[in-house]
Amino acid sequence: MAFTTLISPADLAARLDDSSLVICDCRFDLANADAGEAQFAAGHVPGARYVHLDRDLSGAKTGTNGRHPLPSLEQMAARFGALGIGPGTQVIAYDGDTGMYAARLWWMLRFMGHDAVAVLDGGFARWTREGHPVSTEVSQPTPQVFAAQPRTDWRLSADDVARGVEGVLVDARSPERFRGINETIDKVGGHIPGACNYFFQQNLNDDKTFKSPDALRAQWTALLEDTRPDDVVMYCGSGVTACHNLLAMEVAGLSGARIFPGSWSEWSSDPQRPVAT
Repeated sequence: MAFTTLISPADLAARLDDSSLVICDCRFDLANADAGEAQFAAGHVPGARYVHLDRDLSGAKTGTNGRHPLPSLEQMAARFGALGIGPGTQVIAYDGDTGMYAARLWWMLRFMGHDAVAVLDGGFARWTREGHPVSTEVSQPTPQVFAAQPRTDWRLSADDVARGVEGVLVDARSPERFRGINETIDKVGGHIPGACNYFFQQNLNDDKTFKSPDALRAQWTALLEDTRPDDVVMYCGSGVTACHNLLAMEVAGLSGARIFPGSWSEWSSDPQRPVAT
């Protein structure tokens, strides 16, 4: 049985000897791009390989395409193949605790047609808290041919959003950033006109694990009301925490939402685009 949303530390620990498993450590710090790799070197889930948000999960920045633009389809296929991800691979992604960076890899793999990918619920913090083994050995992946089947209709461009979203546009950032208060990351504060706000951390319990499917469904249906999931478009600051909301909806059984990966950092780079606060 493939894991396609979340996996518990106990379930992962029981499968560490599975040769079809690829474990990806996605720990990262937006304020210190080297921090995650240093954490990986100090200790990680045995067999894991490190995946860097800027180098591996983002493409080249132009100044107008956002802080973490998606790589090209060809780049994604090449990177996933280099990680050892092939047709029969079960991928497990984790980060420090919330899953915000791991969810980016989760969505990218699904976008490229690879559904056997799950996020370690509670991340490395829960893994160590529950007493599972930690290694400093760096494994060398055996490259595979990644079978890309891109679902290009899952993403929207800035022009698509500018033409209007028939449904609900959801901003995953904190309420303060949504309102344009104390913006410290992007040059312009505010949000895309017409968007509603659902801070991604509302998906989590106090221990940074995901809430139950029933609890998530209740929260999301309260926000979306009668809107169908496939009429929902997610965005955030740079296309990272929006993936967390997509994962939460999938856990809740509400499949079909799409993403504007350039998000606020791309939208706000053009002074001609409208801004709401």
